[in-house]
Amino acid sequence: MTHKFSTSYIEDTTSLFRYYKRLAEGAIAQVSDQELVASLDEEMNSIALMVKHMAGNMRSRWTDFLTSDGEKPDRNRDCEFVEPPETRAELMRLWNDGWERVFGSLVELADADLGRTVKIRGEAHSVMQAINRQLAHYAYHCGQIVFLAKHFRGKDWESLSVPRNRSAEFNRKVLAGEASQQ
Repeated sequence: MTHKFSTSYIEDTTSLFRYYKRLAEGAIAQVSDQELVASLDEEMNSIALMVKHMAGNMRSRWTDFLTSDGEKPDRNRDCEFVEPPETRAELMRLWNDGWERVFGSLVELADADLGRTVKIRGEAHSVMQAINRQLAHYAYHCGQIVFLAKHFRGKDWESLSVPRNRSAEFNRKVLAGEASQQ
C-alpha cells in the first residue's frame, strides 16, 4: 500500500478499507473454487462464508448509514454462515456490492460528520466509532481470508506484501523509488 500523507480521517480510512479489500481479493484470486468453500475444521468458516458474512454486514451497516440503524431488520446474520454462494461469480457479486455500499457511504461523508450519531443494534456510536468498528471488523476477516488462502496455496503462495526473507531488498527498491510501499 502506497502511503499518502493525509490529515483527513475519511480519506485515510477509505484508503485503509481499499487496502484490506485488495489484500482479500489477492488471496481469493489464488485459491481454487473448491478451496473457496473449504475450511480447516467444522468450527471454522470457509473463505466463501466469510465473504458472504462480510457482504451481509456491509449491506446492513452501510445502507442508509446516517439515517437508519446499522443492523437492518431484514438481515439474518446466522444465515450468512451457511450455504455459500454457488459460484465464484455470485460470491464476487456479493463482495463487490458490499464494498460499493462502503465506499458509496464514505464518499458522502465529510470530516465534520464524524461527531454525528449513528446507531448499531440500537446503541449510539459517533460516525467515527462506527467507521472504526467496521474497519477493524473487515480487517479481521480479510486477515482470515488471507490466512486460509495462504494455507491452501502453501509453497505456491504469491505474497501480497513484502515477500518472506526479502525485506532488505524491498526496502532498497522503495528507497530507490522502484517499488510501492506495502
